[in-house]
Amino acid sequence: MPTIDQRELGICAEQQSEEWEVLLSIYPDYVSRNASSGILKFEIPVELAFPMDILVTGTGDAESQEYHLSLSSLPPVLLEIVLPPAYPLCAAPEIVSFHVSGSWIPLGGRLLEKLLGIWQPGEVILYAWIEGIRGGDFLDAMGIIRDGVPRIPHAAPQLLLPFLTAYESKSQSSKFNLASHPCNVCFETVKGSRCLQFICGHIFCRACLRDGWSLYIAEGDVARVGCLDPQCVKDEREATEDEVRRVVREEEVHRWKWLREKKATERDPSIVLCPMVLCQKLVPKPPGADVQDDTGWERLRTCPSCDYSFCSFCKRTWHGPLSDCPIQIAEKLMIEYMGTTKDSAIQKTMERRYGKKNLERLVAKYEEDRANRAWLEKSTMSCPSCHVHVEKSIGCNHMTCSKCKQHFCYRCGTKLQASNPYEHFSRPGGGCYSKLFDVTWDEPMEGFVWV
Repeated sequence: MPTIDQRELGICAEQQSEEWEVLLSIYPDYVSRNASSGILKFEIPVELAFPMDILVTGTGDAESQEYHLSLSSLPPVLLEIVLPPAYPLCAAPEIVSFHVSGSWIPLGGRLLEKLLGIWQPGEVILYAWIEGIRGGDFLDAMGIIRDGVPRIPHAAPQLLLPFLTAYESKSQSSKFNLASHPCNVCFETVKGSRCLQFICGHIFCRACLRDGWSLYIAEGDVARVGCLDPQCVKDEREATEDEVRRVVREEEVHRWKWLREKKATERDPSIVLCPMVLCQKLVPKPPGADVQDDTGWERLRTCPSCDYSFCSFCKRTWHGPLSDCPIQIAEKLMIEYMGTTKDSAIQKTMERRYGKKNLERLVAKYEEDRANRAWLEKSTMSCPSCHVHVEKSIGCNHMTCSKCKQHFCYRCGTKLQASNPYEHFSRPGGGCYSKLFDVTWDEPMEGFVWV
């Protein structure tokens, strides 16, 4: 570096101070300075002049992966710079730190070379650096743009994609909130932070939307909760859940969702709600599926939102076509169906939702199971240890379970001591006292002949 005298150092200090004041007035959100160390910190977002189709390609093991994104902004470049005393007359700025959010710039060292390469002695350069990065001019200089298409190589493109998409959304939202927009209902110009822009592009202030939507939700006319543009109203363009949440109160959102689900299920009873608490989306039957089919596959539903596969009957994780639903759930469904009036609207709705053949089959199985349980309760006694049901055909009430060898009383189900099982029947005052045998006079008893 050439020798520099005190007068020139004073000139450098004055030019550095003037340059900093200019940068601070133009880019107050991009630049800052550490008062103790004197390090300048730049956080420079890349704002493209127009949306560009960007190609993200894999490297290494992911070389075959390619993804296309349409973006108008890219995550910021972070620089930490020290200005030597001889800058700008005889020395270039020193870049002490370089970082890119998401590491989307390949070969960052090449960018630093390009930045330092455009400095000329005697010229202030920080404004040119910021503008060159902010406008995306460096992309072409680094060879990232080829044949008019920016190409970003990355070792894990499947991780970079959601990062770039989220940043684009946040950047667009920030720009929208800072600008002012005319509302076509109240005809006032309103800040973007108090407006809502629909997917179709139309913009209205939230106050006007809230007045209309709250009334429609209260009246149950949820089909009108959507864009207020005349053409969109004609096309019945409804609002998304995210749009509704940004306008009305939480209790109105719940009512809006309930009304939409109610109308959807009224139109098609085979539609069910996803049982995942954080999803709750409407899940239609699979294309080509027949709810009247009785193979078991007609119960399968897969949520198009969260990919959760479940049984449309019991709402549990899909348990296959051959496994039955849990007993308590099947019973509740059967009791509800058996309690409906024949050919009533409720019965027909259930038959359309679950399939008439399925319901008739489940009813038959339910009645058979109920009769079996009634017979078991009346004609058997369960082992108090392993709960296996035992039927006594003849003999005394002292039983020994063939499965677990537990001694028990057939009359009351009490466990008996193996060393003295008959004490239970010999204890005065007990319910089974002198009841070792239950004699029914119309039944034959081994060793006796009734005359």
